[in-house]
Amino acid sequence: MKKYKNINIRFILLLSLGIAIISGCERDFSDDVRFATFNSNGDIFTDAPVGLTDEFFDSFDPAGPNPANPEGFGTDDNVAFMGTSSIRIDVPAPDDPNGSFIGGIFLDRGDGRNLTGFDALTFYVKGSTTATIGEVGFGTDFEENRFAVIAQNIRLSTDWRKVVIPIPDPSKLIQERGMFFFSAGSQSTGGFGFTFWIDELRFEKLGNIAQPNPAIFLGQDIVVETFNGADFLILGLTQTFNLASGINQTVFAAPAYFDFSSSDNSVAVVNEAGVVNVLGEGTANITAQLNNVGAAGSLQITSTGDLPNAPIPTELPGNVSSLFSDQYTSVTGIDVNPGFGGSTTSTSIFANGDDDVLVYANNNFTGIIFNNTINATDRTTLNIDVYVQDAATQVEVQIRDIGANQELETDVNTGLPIGDDADRRFTISGLTPGQWTSVEIPLDGDLATQRNNLGALILAGGPNFIFDNIYFFTE
Repeated sequence: MKKYKNINIRFILLLSLGIAIISGCERDFSDDVRFATFNSNGDIFTDAPVGLTDEFFDSFDPAGPNPANPEGFGTDDNVAFMGTSSIRIDVPAPDDPNGSFIGGIFLDRGDGRNLTGFDALTFYVKGSTTATIGEVGFGTDFEENRFAVIAQNIRLSTDWRKVVIPIPDPSKLIQERGMFFFSAGSQSTGGFGFTFWIDELRFEKLGNIAQPNPAIFLGQDIVVETFNGADFLILGLTQTFNLASGINQTVFAAPAYFDFSSSDNSVAVVNEAGVVNVLGEGTANITAQLNNVGAAGSLQITSTGDLPNAPIPTELPGNVSSLFSDQYTSVTGIDVNPGFGGSTTSTSIFANGDDDVLVYANNNFTGIIFNNTINATDRTTLNIDVYVQDAATQVEVQIRDIGANQELETDVNTGLPIGDDADRRFTISGLTPGQWTSVEIPLDGDLATQRNNLGALILAGGPNFIFDNIYFFTE
């Protein structure tokens, strides 16, 4: 039995503090490759799409757990910044039956474009109201997403304005297919749908993109004490440029733009996808450069050796509703990477011999989201086995139910509940470093009468801890 049966681990493109990119096979560019054979036209949409797929717009999944709305995209022959036509995007309200947000990509129709001669993606945009586009960018192709770039919170005016998204390192974009990316919801309008228009969408050589200032972990120096075999994803990968307008524009950049290094490869190594693998005891410092400019921020990793095994649970299977344990069959799949907007957390599943554990690093808040709700009416207690390496570690666990609207009402920027949905907060503290502790949390208080519709565990604090054997049981 695998405890992660049906676990939906999503590598979200943007975690608000970083981009998690799954890197494919590295291209082999030999010296005699003729890069100029790839199309170098920077135009994407003027009065019509330029060199894009026949369908023009490739939507995010309209059938997933958070469905995208594929119906609100088109062109408008009555509105244009220049010429006769523009792209029109109708952002849905949250209760739209076709999907609660709209987003997707534009793909180059051919083998990709050589964008090394440009320094920015630019376009003109205006809205039907003063709303915000959540994310825009390029480099997302629904395959490798190797050189994805995202800018957040693009403010709209009811007049046309030019948006400039700088390229972190143009020399990387020898063969790029992801011409444009956007994602928009109605959060900035209080749940009311709105419309925005995009025109003159292209890559340009502006020549005034200056003062590069890259960062990892958003410029923070992170210290982690861990164990052999652990993996960590470098988050908060950004590049900031000063634009001609005087604005400092920050974009989130894929790991492949960066050159990572470790001070001691016998302790930890890092690959081009930004994944750090801990190999042996000792301390190593992980740093990075982008286009030969040193990045602010670092990761200091200290390994104390091998991780001991968690205790084996003794509850009878008939008395258990399990979420994550090798000893029991899970009652539902779970999502341990919910992609909360303000989260700094890196979560991974680590195979510790025959036992898998959940490793949390640099946590401020995150969640374990249930694929299906759990009726825990007959359960009295939540068990979590916890391992820490710092005696000061405190983890707050919120046991959350699903609200009357059948949604988990959580502020994705804070992890706190919205409205009056029931939550139970329990602080795990006083743990002994270097050993497992079985923590039992009673399902009492508000949850004593509202535990028939449980949907998530919200985790705050830490920042570094390990969980195993997460299950509800009857004493």
